[in-house]
Amino acid sequence: MSDRPDTPLLDRVSRPADLKQFSDAQLVQLASELRAETISAVSVTGGHLGAGLGVVELTVALHAVFDTPRDKLIWDVSHQCYPHKILTGRRDRIRTLRQKDGLSGFTKRSESPYDPFGAAHSSTSISAALGFAVARDLGGNVPEGLGDAIAVIGDGSMSAGMAFEAMNNAGHLKKRLIVILNDNEMSIAPPVGAMSNYLSRLYAEEPFQDFKAAAKGAVSLLPEPFRAGAKRAKDILKGMTVGGTLFEELGFSYLGPIDGHDLHQLLPVLRTVRARATGPILIHAITKKGKGYAPAEAALDRGHATAKFDVVTGEQKKAPSNAPSYTSVFGKALVAEAERDDKIVAVTAAMPDGTGLNLFAERFPSRCFDVGIAEQHGVTFSAGLAAGGMKPFCAMYSTFLQRGYDQVVHDVAIQRLPVRFAIDRAGLVGADGATHAGAFDVAYLANLPGMVVMAAADEAELKHMVATAAAHDDGPIAFRYPRGEGAGVEMPEQGEVLEIGKGRMIQQGARVAILSFGTRLSEVRRAAESLEARGIRPTIADARFAKPLDEDLILRLAEDHEALITVEEGAIGGFGSHVAQLLAEKGVFDEGLKYRSMVLPDTFIDQASPADMYAVAGLNAEQIEAKVLDVLGVARLDEKRA
Repeated sequence: MSDRPDTPLLDRVSRPADLKQFSDAQLVQLASELRAETISAVSVTGGHLGAGLGVVELTVALHAVFDTPRDKLIWDVSHQCYPHKILTGRRDRIRTLRQKDGLSGFTKRSESPYDPFGAAHSSTSISAALGFAVARDLGGNVPEGLGDAIAVIGDGSMSAGMAFEAMNNAGHLKKRLIVILNDNEMSIAPPVGAMSNYLSRLYAEEPFQDFKAAAKGAVSLLPEPFRAGAKRAKDILKGMTVGGTLFEELGFSYLGPIDGHDLHQLLPVLRTVRARATGPILIHAITKKGKGYAPAEAALDRGHATAKFDVVTGEQKKAPSNAPSYTSVFGKALVAEAERDDKIVAVTAAMPDGTGLNLFAERFPSRCFDVGIAEQHGVTFSAGLAAGGMKPFCAMYSTFLQRGYDQVVHDVAIQRLPVRFAIDRAGLVGADGATHAGAFDVAYLANLPGMVVMAAADEAELKHMVATAAAHDDGPIAFRYPRGEGAGVEMPEQGEVLEIGKGRMIQQGARVAILSFGTRLSEVRRAAESLEARGIRPTIADARFAKPLDEDLILRLAEDHEALITVEEGAIGGFGSHVAQLLAEKGVFDEGLKYRSMVLPDTFIDQASPADMYAVAGLNAEQIEAKVLDVLGVARLDEKRA
């Protein structure tokens, strides 16, 4: 296509081995072409742009020096994997990123042998790479073979305890393992905490250009210190850096910092490490998120996640919003509650913008805490705040809260501490696919004694649930809401405190009752409109609570109808399972009630639009209507004709 960049060298690359035909000077040109192709592709699909632009040179250098897929290249989180995908035989599909039946936005084992380990959450790479290294030394085998294990981890991901657990273990085992610290001074939000400060001090004492010059001057000396065995990293450090002590104490040889955008540094360093390293080594590379594309570099998040955009101007092509997003409704509602109650505080794990807490941080900076990529700590920190008399709202994505589940059980639920869990990205999330789908939180929270679990049916209900959580002080409480825009309902001036464990009637009907939990209520309403055209008017209720259940409402629906159907945006074991347990205990099934539970299927659903994903899940209006007709034994017209 005429609007695609001119890429003569990249056009000659169909797999990483093709990079070995190029001179170092040509690899520099290839990196420029790869950056242009990445920008062009993401402008068409949208996606995670800044992270990939920050590792273009590093990606080229790694594939040029190492022998992938025999050598296992593992990208932490893998927001940055688009250039990697282009070089590993997927360029012809790169403009299908994050689309239905297209390429995943993350590394994915089933997609390519060049993706040896899938990722979309942070801080897993060193653990996985160490596993590959030990498997290699124990005689493990995979079709591509087992060579070096290389983990590329960002400075934000290094704040998570799992990364240090892995490094501690690797230092003890002393296996040959290569870790590249991709230090771009920010993850999604600017990094926080002592680790970030420590990394900054490694190169803040002198101008970075001095380090760059020193590193270039020391490159020719690298083979000699490596022959010295265990002391080689310290010898290198004397010539080119100020520190690295922390990593050395963990058992790693430390090399850096080096300029992660300078192939004339990266290539000699990686070649020497590949030829000479024996035990675990950490290479500290300084990069810039969004590098080489001015609109990304100028953005506060360095172009972390973008919609489709104009390559020349960087202007994103977002559809006009018809309603506020659930995330913004939560953020504004929490600010309003905090203005009335100075005990309210907010906690997030490196996602202030994604959870809407950026609004809270602007209004109450001393009462908002971003703990970094450390969900376990964030949950227990919130528990400590609650035990100390504050009213913490712990705001995390559903899939990220999974990482702190033991803390939810041990530190919050057992002690019955009033931590308020605001669970964003509930249900299916679209382009991010299975790794970010909030499928399991109802199941893993509603089985905890004393936990209150709510789901908002629309943005007004979410505002009520923020107020309800703020007022609740008898144990933990959670409320969930999806990604994206609300339903466009009229918003109340102030949130109403809901009665715990009480649902609401939406419409009265006959024969069949549909009990919705969460935002599928809009699809239930659509299904009901179609059913009424067939002469069937279902009763509709909004459960609001999965725990405690509104037993009176459920038993009344069961008594007054021949069939009861529950609908939810969660996995088996959630709301519907609790309803079934209640009905069984009360002997309702003995009286002939027909009961069906509509849940997410027992499979992981790949990326697509949310509507397409819910169609696969069988939770759109058409499938709800079909379920009602099936349970009532009413044939559809198209079936009769067939």
